[in-house]
Amino acid sequence: MARTSVVGSRLRYWFDNTMTRGTPALIGWLSLICLAMVVPLSSLLVWVDTSRPPTLHNQLLEIWKNVSAAFKLGGAVGAPVFVLLSVLLALVGLLFASALIGLIAAGVNRRIMDLRRGRSVVLENHHTVLLGWSEQVYPILAQLVEANSNKRRSAVAVLAPGDKVEMEELIRARVPDTRNTRVICRTGSPVDPADIERVNPSGARAVIVITPGGDDGDADLVKTLLAVTRSPGIQDGPHHVLAAVRDVRNRDTARLAAGPGACVLSIDDIAARLIVQTCRRPGLSVVYTELLSYEGTEFYLGAEPGLVGRTYREVLMSYATSAVVGLRRADGSLALNPDSAAVVHEGDQIVAISWDDDTLVLSDHSWTIDTAAIVTPPPRVPQPERTLMLGWNRRAAMVIEQLDEYVADGSTLDVVAREREVADTVASVPLGRAALTVGFRPGDVTEPAVLRALDVGGYDRVIVLGDDADGTMGLRADNRTLVTLLQLRHLASGLPCPLPVVAELSDDRNRALAPISESDDFIVSDKLISLLMTQVSENRDLAALFEGLFRAGGSEIYLRPARDYVLAGHETDFYTVVESARRQGQSAIGYRRMSEAAVPPKFGIHLNPDKRLPLSLAEGDSVIVLANT
Repeated sequence: MARTSVVGSRLRYWFDNTMTRGTPALIGWLSLICLAMVVPLSSLLVWVDTSRPPTLHNQLLEIWKNVSAAFKLGGAVGAPVFVLLSVLLALVGLLFASALIGLIAAGVNRRIMDLRRGRSVVLENHHTVLLGWSEQVYPILAQLVEANSNKRRSAVAVLAPGDKVEMEELIRARVPDTRNTRVICRTGSPVDPADIERVNPSGARAVIVITPGGDDGDADLVKTLLAVTRSPGIQDGPHHVLAAVRDVRNRDTARLAAGPGACVLSIDDIAARLIVQTCRRPGLSVVYTELLSYEGTEFYLGAEPGLVGRTYREVLMSYATSAVVGLRRADGSLALNPDSAAVVHEGDQIVAISWDDDTLVLSDHSWTIDTAAIVTPPPRVPQPERTLMLGWNRRAAMVIEQLDEYVADGSTLDVVAREREVADTVASVPLGRAALTVGFRPGDVTEPAVLRALDVGGYDRVIVLGDDADGTMGLRADNRTLVTLLQLRHLASGLPCPLPVVAELSDDRNRALAPISESDDFIVSDKLISLLMTQVSENRDLAALFEGLFRAGGSEIYLRPARDYVLAGHETDFYTVVESARRQGQSAIGYRRMSEAAVPPKFGIHLNPDKRLPLSLAEGDSVIVLANT
């Protein structure tokens, strides 16, 4: 047995050595194997033939004919020289035919590999181009699919350094149903103008530059913007380019790189504004998520010649299934929640919240205001507030600055973070109004003892920031946020009143794991920015609208007690709510039921309700309005 094993090893070793000699050895072995199979089978074929020749010579000739037919050698018989020349001629023909087939196969295979690598040019027009790759790709694609659902045919082209097949598989896993939108992936560098030309940016209706991850993400984004502006197709004229930097300090540089007409957002700036607005108005994060998502109601602009010469008060009541919020003047200026007496002029557009662009239509419904249900709210004097901020990241200073713009004089903010050096940063934050007094105490906000020592019940609201002390704002930061929220919910369960908490998350999938109550909000900055970029990519005029909503001192969205507008428990309709809000200089766009505040996915938020349907708001419910501060 051992001798057999040694002989087998020797034979394998000899065979391996012959195979290393290249193509001649491979051809030789293939020929031997074929002969070893074809010659016996040809002999067997002659032997089983009932009409085989009687003599051995003729039988050998028949075997030769079968072998030559199998190898396409012609099967000539006659003098040895004649047979040899015919075999050589057949071999030459076979060689050239094989070479031709090999060249054709290699060319086809090379073309298929180029297609699989995503090297071909995209010939689509009026499509959307995504440059780069990050977690932003998935929500942007999902929203583009929703936005294009009422179109017969649409396309999105993605250019990223990854493998085309891998990108397609990742997209199918996260966005399985693209409906009538075709997603085309191409492999290339977003910082190479030649590669960018592969996705036909000049024929696109919008070019979205995906925000890269990592410490140098903003620098990579600026480089991509420079490459976009150097792309031959883009240089020919203005194009709709969108991008979002993380650090607000890099926004001006990115705008210079993107050129005139481009829209460059700041993730940190918008996230900070949303955190501050939401911490003071529980439920606002859900409102913004629905307004920015194409899965519900969103903002639309449309001209309505039939309203020219009418006042804003009349415009508010002219739509039964759309909520009017303002006017876009013919000169391009935007008037959100204008005065009731403002008149619609020729060329003006109506700004409204509607279900789709084809649902912004005038109503012929005859409405009546239930004046008996309208109430006048009592005057309220702003009171000092106490806010608790748990955690620290690069956005924290901006949150403090924005909070100072909203609170009443004498308000306080206590910051708790595990890095003692944060104390110097807190002390140096510039406060424009100086209405806020900021204090600091060191501590790890994931430790129960630290939270118990804070007396969280003495605060009006709590802000939980994603901790980036480890240099990340991803999984580890969300893990710490979830632990902190769990401890806060435990402490708040013994309080007589709900404790409003707004928490910052990096991954929207972690929201389902978070312990929530009716007074909790979550800001997933990357997702909200992705939704915002998708909205602006479909309508560039919305950039100014959202800029106005996010800016302190302008027209903002508020959730205010329903009892300030209509009698609690009194059945009326939303026309009456709109009229009550108008008398207070506001535009009503929806309501929130407190009984549904902990029920996902809308958490009690009802935007753009049908004004004709009966409505009864209970004590504790809210009316969602657009109001000037």
